[in-house]
Amino acid sequence: MKQYFITDQGKVREHNEDAGGIFRNAENQVLSVVADGMGGHKAGDVASQMVIHHFQQEWPKTTSLTTKEETEEWLTNSIKDINQKVYDHAQENKECAGMGTTVVAAIFSCDFVSIAHIGDSRCYLYHDQTLRQVTEDHSLVNELVRSGQISKEDAEFHPRKNVLMRALGTDKNAEPDVRSEEWKEKDRILICSDGLSNKVSDKEFNEYLQKDDSLDQIGKQLVNLANDRGGEDNITITLSEYETVREGDPSC
Repeated sequence: MKQYFITDQGKVREHNEDAGGIFRNAENQVLSVVADGMGGHKAGDVASQMVIHHFQQEWPKTTSLTTKEETEEWLTNSIKDINQKVYDHAQENKECAGMGTTVVAAIFSCDFVSIAHIGDSRCYLYHDQTLRQVTEDHSLVNELVRSGQISKEDAEFHPRKNVLMRALGTDKNAEPDVRSEEWKEKDRILICSDGLSNKVSDKEFNEYLQKDDSLDQIGKQLVNLANDRGGEDNITITLSEYETVREGDPSC
């Protein structure tokens, strides 16, 4: 499996509240994570980094996950654990009051990828030459779209576009949405913070992900595109591509 990770401060923010990474466990399985922090002076940095540190510490200890059920369970339990830690830290440290973060975490197996998320960071799957957003934003405008009160086009320019209905660490009992998707040779997975998805359309994502360029070239091109269009927010991306199974590599 090929992977690429990049995070960029953007052109306006004074510091980067995003975090992310790509990690392997003892069985060589891959975990890809993006978190977009928020709340308080530098508290967003704290929340997103706590998420990444948790996965970075726990994933290498994990033995091979072979079924969708056990993979989804691991993701759910892990996100609940780190949600409790972020929530407790915010309660115990006045300067971090109200902090939280989005999270998207994906675990890759040979015939499926399991994805868990909270917030409006996104996961896209390029499968059978078609792009599809596989996460659904936990945001106010998405709820308005779902209920038919506004159109998807109106949502792009709504004044409360950045209001989240669910975030990690802001609620003691926050629950992730978890699902598994089939994936196969030449499929690609894009996970990103809204610093990218607010600047690039689904049509454009499809155009970039179908390129023959390497993942690092595509990732850098997307970051440059978001910055060229204003770069008002931090931008974080993980890209993964399915390769032919090699013996002894459960991650493909």
